[in-house]
Amino acid sequence: MSTHGAMVDIRSVRKSFGPLEVLRGVDLQVRTGEVTVVLGPSGSGKSTLLRTINHLEKVDSGSVSVNGALVGYRREDPAAARRSFRRGERPARLYELREREILKQRTEIGFVFQNFHLFPHLTVLENLTEAPVAALRRPKKEAAETARALLARVGLADKADAYPRTLSGGQQQRVAIARALALEPKLLLFDEPTSALDPELVGEVLEVIKDLAHQGTTMIVVTHEIGFAREVADTVVFMDGGRIVEQGPPGEVLDRPRHERTRSFLSKVL
Repeated sequence: MSTHGAMVDIRSVRKSFGPLEVLRGVDLQVRTGEVTVVLGPSGSGKSTLLRTINHLEKVDSGSVSVNGALVGYRREDPAAARRSFRRGERPARLYELREREILKQRTEIGFVFQNFHLFPHLTVLENLTEAPVAALRRPKKEAAETARALLARVGLADKADAYPRTLSGGQQQRVAIARALALEPKLLLFDEPTSALDPELVGEVLEVIKDLAHQGTTMIVVTHEIGFAREVADTVVFMDGGRIVEQGPPGEVLDRPRHERTRSFLSKVL
């Protein structure tokens, strides 16, 4: 894929935990307004890749850019780095940003975890307003109005004053999605958003994500929901052993996979 118009540009990313190399030179581009679904067996590096995109995991080498900005790092001399890149020379060394700068970047990259990560001591409304008030300095009244609109959007307008423990898993995950949207991110990341849910609750969460896709939200979704990938994804990526083995439109990857490893995986989940 050309990098022109890419919201996410991942270049040669490697990541190890001790002797275990989890990501082995991953390249991936996601265009603005597109949905990329990442499939693969457990341990293939899917969640780690997702976590490098908002710097929850630091890369060992390579780079991640979102909306044209390096995530988690800066180049010492951007102009010199551009000149070196044009001449084909080794790029300038990267320096990690301060934590405050990283947190600011994360406000533009929404992350929805598989286990919700809601604050149990806060009401649903407070879960949605806490970050906009603290990180974006939004007035409390404005943040509350936005939060109530988002709760209505995910079908939970009547749950603003409830506490997370009183909600079903599907409701908690919809709150988590609304919380991510409260920061008005440019990009949404979903790490197996339905894996912790009872089967009968999966559909209500997937419907919210489908609505976001239809509204042109740029998303990367790690999931095992093949039907969802077929219906919603612009691009399906199959990972195995820390590498992207295959990627392309859903009709190609899911119906006519080229790689034997992809065929083997799909034969077990379809």
